[in-house]
Amino acid sequence: MQKLLVIRNDKLGDFMLIFPALALLKKSYPQLKISALVPAYTAPIAEICPYIDEVIIDAKNKKNPAEFDRTLQLIRAQKFDAVISFFSTWYNAKLVWKAGIKYRLAPATKLFQFLYNHRLTQRRSRSEKAEYEYNMDLARQFLRDHNIPIIEPSAPYLQFAKSAVENQKILLSEQLNIKQDKKWLFVHSGSGGSANNLSLQQYADLIQGILREFDCYIILTAGPNEEEKARQLANLVSRPNVVVYAKNNGLVDFARSLACADLYISGSTGPLHLSGALNIPTIGFYPSRLSAIPRRWRPINAPDYHIAFCPPFKKEVEKNLTVISIAECLKDIIPFIRTHWH
Repeated sequence: MQKLLVIRNDKLGDFMLIFPALALLKKSYPQLKISALVPAYTAPIAEICPYIDEVIIDAKNKKNPAEFDRTLQLIRAQKFDAVISFFSTWYNAKLVWKAGIKYRLAPATKLFQFLYNHRLTQRRSRSEKAEYEYNMDLARQFLRDHNIPIIEPSAPYLQFAKSAVENQKILLSEQLNIKQDKKWLFVHSGSGGSANNLSLQQYADLIQGILREFDCYIILTAGPNEEEKARQLANLVSRPNVVVYAKNNGLVDFARSLACADLYISGSTGPLHLSGALNIPTIGFYPSRLSAIPRRWRPINAPDYHIAFCPPFKKEVEKNLTVISIAECLKDIIPFIRTHWH
C-alpha cells in the first residue's frame, strides 16, 4: 500500500477540516504517498499542505462528460492502491469505481455507497462530534484495515516559516499603515455565500466592546465582492485603528496574512477554518441548526483556542444570528482574549 488518493472537492472550510486526518495518515505511515483531488479554488492551499504529496485538479463542471473523463484518466494513470473519499457524492463514487481503485473507503451514507467496498457508518447528520473528527475516524479505519499502528497528530496543522510570517507582517504594516507594537485582531464580516452571519451593527458593537478593553488594531478582511461591506463596517466603528484588508495576492498570500493575526473572529467560513489550521485563537458565530452547530464545525486549532456562539436552540431562530446578544457574548469574549493576550 503505497499510493493513496484522498477526496475533498467542495469548499475551502470543508477542505481544511481534513488536515488532521491527513496528518494522522502521514504521521502513522510516513512512506505513504498522498494525492488529493481538489477543485482549482482550494488547490493553492493543497499545494502547501505538508501532508499532501501531489495535487490533482478536479473537473470544473462535474456534469460535463468530457471533463469527467479527463479527471478519470488522470486518476487511472496514477494506479492508486486506495482512496478515501472524505466527501461522498455520486460523482466521487462513480469516479473512483470507474478508475478501478482496489480499496475504496467512504462514509456509509446515501444509495451509491455500494460503489465503495469499504465503508464506515458515521451518522454525520446527528452532529455528535466535529467534522474533522469524523474525517479522522475514516483515516483511522484505513490504518486499521492495513494493520498500521496509529500515531495521533496535534495542532498546528499548517505552518509558515517564521521568516515568512515576519516578512508578511512588514508588508501588511506598510499596506495597511499599521504598526507591530499592538496586537492584530482580524474580523471577517463576509459569509462566503454559505454560512449565516451577524449583522454589521452586531460586528460594530462587538469591535467597540473589544476596543473598550484592549488597545489593538482591528483588521477587517474581505473576500471577493465583500470589500464594500467591510468598508461599511469600518465607517460604523469609525476608529483610526480599524483598517480594511481587501487586496491580496491569492489564497496562500491571504493565509500568510492570517498567520500574522493574534486573534480571528468570523462566522463559520473558510477563513475561520484556515485560521484554525494555523492554530490562531478564534471566535466563531454559528447557526443553532443541528447540521451547522459549533460542535460539528469547530475549527482545528487547539481545544482551548476557540469559543463559539449561536442563537437559542429554537426552530424559529436557529438560522438567525441577529438574535445573538453581543453584550452577553462580550462577557465571555473579553476573558478569552485576555487569556490569549496575557
